[in-house]
Order: sequence, then C-alpha cells, then structure tokens
Amino acid sequence: MTRPPLPGLPPTAPEDLPLPYTVTQRQRLRELGASPTQAERSFASAEERNATFKQLERELTADARTRLAALRDDVRRPALRILETALSEAVRGAGFVEVVTPHLVSRDAIQRMGIPDDDPLTEQIFWLPGRRCLRPMLAPNLYTVMRRLVRTWRRPFGIFEIGSCFRRDTEGTRHIEEFTMLNLVELGTPVEQRTERLRELAGTVMTAAGVERWTLEQEESGVYGDTLDVMVDGVEVCSTAMGPHPLDDAWGITDPWVGLGFGLERLLMVRDGHENIERVGRSVSYLDGCRLHL
Repeated sequence: MTRPPLPGLPPTAPEDLPLPYTVTQRQRLRELGASPTQAERSFASAEERNATFKQLERELTADARTRLAALRDDVRRPALRILETALSEAVRGAGFVEVVTPHLVSRDAIQRMGIPDDDPLTEQIFWLPGRRCLRPMLAPNLYTVMRRLVRTWRRPFGIFEIGSCFRRDTEGTRHIEEFTMLNLVELGTPVEQRTERLRELAGTVMTAAGVERWTLEQEESGVYGDTLDVMVDGVEVCSTAMGPHPLDDAWGITDPWVGLGFGLERLLMVRDGHENIERVGRSVSYLDGCRLHL
C-alpha cells in the first residue's frame, strides 16, 4: 500500500530515493574486508547498486586470492600466532615467567572469584559436567600459581600466560566465543607504584603489538570493581586490576599486586583496521584475515 504524500510536499517516486546495499550485499562485502565507506554507499538505482557491488566483490575477492597465495608461498604464520610470539618475548624480556595452566576450571574456583551460582555472569560461562567449566575471561589459575610460588620466590616476581578463553556472549562485531588472552600479574609491586607499573607494563605490551596510540581509562568491572582499561579509539583491548583486593583472602594472597588481561584478537582488530573480530580469530571461515568462501 502506497502512503499518500504529506500535505504541501510533492509526491516522491521510489526510484528517486537513494538505495543502500542490501543486507546480504553488505554482509558479503564485510566478510571480504570492505571498509565502512565501501559497504555503506547509497545509489540512485538498483542497477547502479548491483553493478557496483559486483565490481567491488570481484576486486575484494581478487585481493583475498592474492593474499592467500602469498600466505602459502611465504609459508607465513597467521597474524594471531605472530602476535602471541611477539608478546611472549616482550613480557619475558620484562622479567615475567611463562606458565601453562588448564583450560578446565572448577566451579569452586569461579565462586572464589566472587561469582556465586546465581550471578548473571554465570550465564556467559561454558559449563561442563562435574562442576567444571571452560576458562572464562578470568585468571583463577594465576591466583593458585602465585600462592604456591610465593613460598619459593623472592618478591616482586611476575608470571604470565597466553591461552584460549571462552564466553557465551557473542553479540556484536567485537566478541567471539573463543578468544585468546594474555594474562600477566606481578606480585609484590609497592602500593605507591602500582598505577605507574600498570602503565609501564601496558606500554610494553602495546609497543610489542605495534599499537602506538592508546589510553588508560577508568572503568567498572563486575569482578574486580574499579579498574583501568587500555583503550584504542574507543575499543577496550585490556582490563587491569590491582591488589590488595577483597578477592585476595580467598586465595591466601597478602601482598600488593598488579594484573593485566589483553584480548589478542581485539589488538589485531584495532591494529590492522578490521571491522569484524571474527576475521582475526580462530576460524574455519577465515585464514589470517582472508575469507575462505570466495
């Protein structure tokens, strides 16, 4: 049914209205790596729109084929793996010791992180039989390792881990169910030096990641309370925390500490200018940012 024109305004023919890409066309262009400017254009007619879409799709597909060929010819590692290596080297160069802990976490450990069974955050966790879950975006294992190392190592000392974390909340272009975290913590940092130490460690990681422009901004965490987040153009790439903290008692930690958790896919997304984090994550649809369905 055609609506009548508003009083005092001439009727407008449908073909006079600018036409954006269809939802399917925009989705396809974004999958192929089109920029927002390329994917959000409008056209005077469907013919112009469809012809432009086909031409742009051909160009983006050709570029993806070229990049995939270079990936094979150069025997190059995916960007996520390259970033993991660069960050590991940088953090170890700062005196931190790498640890490797399980992906399976007990429900008791989650509760000791201040998340009871009735907390809404539990809905984001992948629960398994036997009161266990896949490691969420928390670091209960590092608490355990710290507590045991304090009996042997002189403070201050630092440990870190790079590994997969899991979260059910995947809405938007900045979230995926399985992602990679760099978690690092230093135990024994003097209380008066904690904020400056957080800034220093954030700078070490961001420099190694190849991201020059970033800021520290105050945020609120459902687990750690007031935190400082590392932001890049409005995108959070790291959340930090410091102790003494109310959670420490449950883990037997009495010394001050600082901790940082970086999302590696987020770092790649902002560094390389991707609009969709799925392009740089663990995937069977993309390889090193290139769409495999060409």
